[in-house]
Amino acid sequence: MWFNESVFYQIYTLNFCGAPRANDGIVEHRILRLNDFMDYFEDLGINAIYFNPVFSSDHHGYDTRDYCKIDERLGTNEDFIEICKNLHDRGMRVVLDGVFNHVGRGFFAFQDVLNNRENSQYKDWFRIDFNGNSPYDDGFYYEGWEGHYELVKLNLDYPDVQNYLLSAVDYWIDAFDIDGIRLDVAYSLPRWFMAMLKDHCRQKKADFFLLGEVLGDNAGYMFSEAHLDSITDYPGFKGLWSSFNSLNMFEMAHTIKRNYGEMYRGQTLFSFVDNHDVERIASKLTDLEKLPLIYGMLFSLPGIPCIYYGSEWGQTGKKEQGSDDSLRPEFTKPMPNDLTKYIKKLISIRNQSSALQKGEFKELVLTNKQFVFERNDQQERIIVALNLDDQEFTISLNENLISLIDQQEIENQGQIILKPKTIHYFKVK
Repeated sequence: MWFNESVFYQIYTLNFCGAPRANDGIVEHRILRLNDFMDYFEDLGINAIYFNPVFSSDHHGYDTRDYCKIDERLGTNEDFIEICKNLHDRGMRVVLDGVFNHVGRGFFAFQDVLNNRENSQYKDWFRIDFNGNSPYDDGFYYEGWEGHYELVKLNLDYPDVQNYLLSAVDYWIDAFDIDGIRLDVAYSLPRWFMAMLKDHCRQKKADFFLLGEVLGDNAGYMFSEAHLDSITDYPGFKGLWSSFNSLNMFEMAHTIKRNYGEMYRGQTLFSFVDNHDVERIASKLTDLEKLPLIYGMLFSLPGIPCIYYGSEWGQTGKKEQGSDDSLRPEFTKPMPNDLTKYIKKLISIRNQSSALQKGEFKELVLTNKQFVFERNDQQERIIVALNLDDQEFTISLNENLISLIDQQEIENQGQIILKPKTIHYFKVK
């Protein structure tokens, strides 16, 4: 499928476009700013854009008001139709955040319950106790997601809710021609609901992509029961930054073996070095000389790699008390630099390599500061060699090789010297 061969680019849409924190209902065509990034995305080699929530919401996008209306702070449905068409015309797929576990207090059905209580036709859309009270002093109790009462949990067991959400997804496919959905808090969704959604979407589009947000591991049921195509690889994310900071590549190697040799054999995970919920990798690494190297690992290890907007030019961002805004800045134009050029080269190599996209993984050399492995399929063999040390390191490879990063041929010498703090992609001739 196309998604196993793609490099994704994630955009936290509201903040990226400079939208105000609260939805005041005033329509501003901010999402059209993305037209100024189209050449940049294409030049970088991106195959798919994953948008964090774009639909009308109270504040941050995950508190939905209307599943079929683009957030007023971003513009109109016609604006987003234009954006999706322009991306598709350039060969890029579109994946949206699907927030189906909960809605915002401004959601029309919940507003009707606030106004009509027991007489509301939507009272069964939520899990409500009219004998209780909420932290908002509504005169009734409702279930909020993980104690966040600005996020009203939907009753997915209720057929009207199921039909409403499926019809909304139909609209997304018909109007915007989307290619996939990332399921917010998939770990909170019923497995049967995700499987039903997958079957429904595949009837509309045979190659539709469903990605699940999973924070931990041991979630094989997401594939076997929920029928998802991929899940977020948080263990791999932790393994990458932690092994780089501690100079312990055994941690990363163990994570790969556990992911692909045990828990998720035969599956492909959605991999990243940062996203909208965690600190930027440029703020996470203790040695910024390793920043290009961690991207070298991201694009060569098993997985579907995703770049978080701006991190490809070294954007920093740390978690702050009570706010994630520092992780989600506004941008008016791309700011590429040498890191961006390097990442562009890595993406180009991956886009042309079936072995890096979906080949088998084989460990060759493993020490605390070095990691050498092979990716291979029936068409090619790629050897990836990482040296995190401040000193040179020599490896034995009795092969005729081509260095894909600098295009140098390496004849069969037996010994290859890895310079300090470098990563190499070798193609076996």
